[in-house]
Amino acid sequence: MTKHSSMLKAIGVLFPAKSGNTHGTFLTAPFLISGITLLVIIFCCVLSPVIAPYGESEQNLSSSLAPPSAKHLLGADKMGRDLFSRLLYGGRVTLVSALCVVIISVIIGAPLGLFSGFYGGKFDSITGRFCDVLLSFPSLLLAFLFVAALGRGMINAVVALGIVYVPMITRLVRSLTLVEKNKTYVEAAEAVGFSRPYILFRHILPNCVNTMMVQLTLDLAYAILDLAALSFIGLGVNPPTADWGAMLQEGRNFLLMSPLLALAPGAAIIITVISLNIFSDCITQYMDPQGRVLPSFDKMEKRRINLTRRIQEAEAQESKSYGN
Repeated sequence: MTKHSSMLKAIGVLFPAKSGNTHGTFLTAPFLISGITLLVIIFCCVLSPVIAPYGESEQNLSSSLAPPSAKHLLGADKMGRDLFSRLLYGGRVTLVSALCVVIISVIIGAPLGLFSGFYGGKFDSITGRFCDVLLSFPSLLLAFLFVAALGRGMINAVVALGIVYVPMITRLVRSLTLVEKNKTYVEAAEAVGFSRPYILFRHILPNCVNTMMVQLTLDLAYAILDLAALSFIGLGVNPPTADWGAMLQEGRNFLLMSPLLALAPGAAIIITVISLNIFSDCITQYMDPQGRVLPSFDKMEKRRINLTRRIQEAEAQESKSYGN
């Protein structure tokens, strides 16, 4: 009995228990690179009034289509506006608008999915048919129709995309609710006497947040692309407001004379979207217990040797104690 306890102690020293550790490795190289990239982009865009050397619409016609220099880091557009400054201001508009799209979709879609999955019946059927109708159209085409009906402008574009993204969130939350509502803690909450809305928003919804966060991160990347597309064809921001999609549309006419006018906002969109996708994949891997990064064979062999040595030391210490 004492020998087994000594072995267990040695194992406990070598492999300390981690309570509730059902996740994979979090601080991986892709996570750090994508996370730092996103932080830098968000930091620069939020502090654009402080970092930007010029105003968003500050013009200097004498610097029209100026090449990159100490005065203009990325050059200037046809109106003599500093490209670097407009890139920062446009990033703030794009990121805030994409975040608003995701928020609108969650505010509408999450309650619909919760009630649809929990109550079922006619409400579930009506909600399902509503989602089927919206999902039968390409999301960007449906956004075009909504913006054409509501009118041009970034606010209308955000509202339109928010409505378009509702079915995806609704379907996801509904499927998660169907799983969660049959679990023991829901039956216990009902037995205690909690109301169904309280159970939905206090118990079921928090258990759906982890999976929702992965989907919302992807939706944020899709929203950036869709908003850029709407601004590119003239259905987004109104001039002279800076936006990555609008800047891309303005710069495409000067690809031969000043390619940075189109390459800079295009690169900003690509880097941001790729970073969000990688970040989302890392979150998925972290949340999934099957996504753990297993140690190599050499590390496992070293652990086995260390474990054997510690067990032998524990047995020797136990023998000395008996001898004394």
